[in-house]
Amino acid sequence: MKYALILGVTLAAYWLTLSGYFHKPLILFFGVMSVLFTLGLSARMKILDKETVPYVYIPKTLSYFVWLFNEVVKANVAVAKAVLSPELKISPSMIKVPTHQDTDIGKTMFANSITLTPGTVSVDMEEDGVLVHALLAEMANPDDFTEMGERSGWAVGEAIDISEPKTNG
Repeated sequence: MKYALILGVTLAAYWLTLSGYFHKPLILFFGVMSVLFTLGLSARMKILDKETVPYVYIPKTLSYFVWLFNEVVKANVAVAKAVLSPELKISPSMIKVPTHQDTDIGKTMFANSITLTPGTVSVDMEEDGVLVHALLAEMANPDDFTEMGERSGWAVGEAIDISEPKTNG
């Protein structure tokens, strides 16, 4: 019920923001009906959960984005120095970074964060890790991604245990 209410309020606010109609009853009726229809479909599909309705974690996610922006700036400087140096000090490599997130949205947030960081690209997602292409040797240490993994999981409401990577079996 909590997730249905949050999704309903979010959809209504989004619809009102995009449409701009606050005083035409027929159009407001259609907006209400579209929100109710979407809620009905979501309930029937049994997808009203914290992963489908992550709006509860918006403050955490925004604070994570501030931290990630700082990391992107630092990586940008490192990549620019390496690429612009006369010796062209790049050393591409592939590494497997373990994931500790329980949910698909947590793993996706982590993999996207890796890709957003200059010099690294998430190449493949596996059950227990992300295959990452790193442009520089200093970016190719899987342990350096631990904080990003913890923070990305926290941003979507997960309590991350980094002692062992998640595996099925």
